[in-house]
Amino acid sequence: MSAEEIRCAVQLALAEDLGSGDVTTLATVPADASASAAMRAREPLVVAGLSLAEAAFRELSPNAEIKRSAQDGSRMKTGETLLHVTGPARALLSAERVALNFAQRLSGVATLTARFVEAVQGTAAQILDTRKTTPGWRQMEKYAVACGGGKNHRIGLYDMVLIKDNHLAALRNARPNAIAAAVQGARAAYPKLKVEVEADTLEQVGQALEAGADMILLDNMSLEELRAAVRQCQGRAQTEASGGVNLQTVRAIAETGVDFISSGALTHSARAVDIGLDFES
Repeated sequence: MSAEEIRCAVQLALAEDLGSGDVTTLATVPADASASAAMRAREPLVVAGLSLAEAAFRELSPNAEIKRSAQDGSRMKTGETLLHVTGPARALLSAERVALNFAQRLSGVATLTARFVEAVQGTAAQILDTRKTTPGWRQMEKYAVACGGGKNHRIGLYDMVLIKDNHLAALRNARPNAIAAAVQGARAAYPKLKVEVEADTLEQVGQALEAGADMILLDNMSLEELRAAVRQCQGRAQTEASGGVNLQTVRAIAETGVDFISSGALTHSARAVDIGLDFES
């Protein structure tokens, strides 16, 4: 993530939270009071989003002293410190919730991703994210996936061609078949982009291979169908399994030999982990 992306995200979050001012802090805390606080893990987690947390404090107090005890991607135990911040008490109190929101949410994505990655260790499969992200948070959540050891799929609709079932439905009368027509159109319009085709059946896998797809998304296939599709695609196209992927099923899916496994759960269902900011007396 660029410094500009971080700054914009933090400014938007602070504006949303502060509004016309932090009335509680302004009414109760002297302007000249200083404070120190430690951000700590309250459960085991994988860290992500520390740059955003730091930026929240610095936005309200540019001279705040911040010392990191961890880096994004670090595995933390309960009670371990992520960072320590010292500065004007008002700034720390007003930035606290925004800093924690970024750290808790993004560390939650990284932590869940790490569990999926651990579940497929020893296989050739890599874990991919999807576009099922929180609106406005895509870059951040995909960054968190990477912190957890996962890989980013396409960032948006612009950086890869992914021909899905609804595209094919719109081309149902095309000849020789919808997949061939779609791949041909994609190659002509965007020759430098990778082309992936969603296949629901082994017949569609064959059509995608014949059309020259770079990658085939095997959607909601049984384990038997996945194994057959992997054999069919060997050396001709990469394979991605999708649909019905969770921590209970991902290992068996990986053992079919697919190259990638994508799961929207990494971002749309990750639980925010418990991180606290403890002020020191």
